[in-house]
Amino acid sequence: MEDLSEQYPVWLRPPIEGHTADSLDRLPDLPPHTELLFGGLVFSAPQTRFHARTVGDLDRHLDEQVPEGWEVWCRMGLKLDHRNRPEPDVMVVDLAADTGPDQTFCHAKDVLLVVEVVSQESGERDREVKPRKYAAAGIPHFWRVECDEGRPVVHTYEIDPATGLYGLTGIHHKQLKVDRPFPVDIDLT
Repeated sequence: MEDLSEQYPVWLRPPIEGHTADSLDRLPDLPPHTELLFGGLVFSAPQTRFHARTVGDLDRHLDEQVPEGWEVWCRMGLKLDHRNRPEPDVMVVDLAADTGPDQTFCHAKDVLLVVEVVSQESGERDREVKPRKYAAAGIPHFWRVECDEGRPVVHTYEIDPATGLYGLTGIHHKQLKVDRPFPVDIDLT
């Protein structure tokens, strides 16, 4: 039998217990924006124009409006636990979480808001899997952005203290105007 171990990268053969959030940075030659969910590697499809534009616009507008002591991070790792390290499209992170220029992720306890821009490839993860994991990790606010005829529609959520799950606080079509987690006013047109 032929030995194929040299033909494929080491990360293609996960350990029995799965990969860990701490080992993700040590896996050589991973594709960019590889996420870890349930101990398994998740690879992203190429980004669409809508996705890139929406992430860029949210980054810019949130950066202008974020309160002192917080900053906006795009497409950085978020360590939720031992087996889960997704890479949200946008996060609002406590400045105290900054550990230097080589930092590749932050911890859930340092995140105020997570934003996912849904694409065809990521729909199930962004609508079902990630919100449950973000809420379980205690991230107070979650926004999901959908494409409606080429324009963003922002669904805003906040953790319900009684259930520990996200409750819908609004659906914003033309204007995203909220006062929580901090005052935000963005023209979505």
